[in-house]
Amino acid sequence: MATTETPSATTHFREKPTRRLWPRILLVAVLVLLSVGVVGWFANRAAINGYAVTGASYAARVACSCRYIGGRSIGDCAKDKVAGMELVRLSEDPKTKSVTATFPLVASQTATYREGYGCVLEKWAD
Repeated sequence: MATTETPSATTHFREKPTRRLWPRILLVAVLVLLSVGVVGWFANRAAINGYAVTGASYAARVACSCRYIGGRSIGDCAKDKVAGMELVRLSEDPKTKSVTATFPLVASQTATYREGYGCVLEKWAD
């Protein structure tokens, strides 16, 4: 009797590389998309950073005035944020009479109440 290969063994051998190919294709696609996203982030970082610093500065100054000149609570002052500033978070330090506005992972600015001057932003770093 002669031994011959069964068709199922040959078919199984041919299907195996195809099954392993899809995870590699998906991995390469994910890495390419991630790389494009990182490059896009750094390309637009200057614009994003500028808007974030400006928004945080505005929110800190307005919330400080609301809190320490208007006498309202910080929670009530948070309602005064304009449209598009939903990501900006406010926190206060009653000891220094200051309010810090933070745009997560990008910018943070602090305004401090000074008698005779009102709420003043801290000096911006260049």
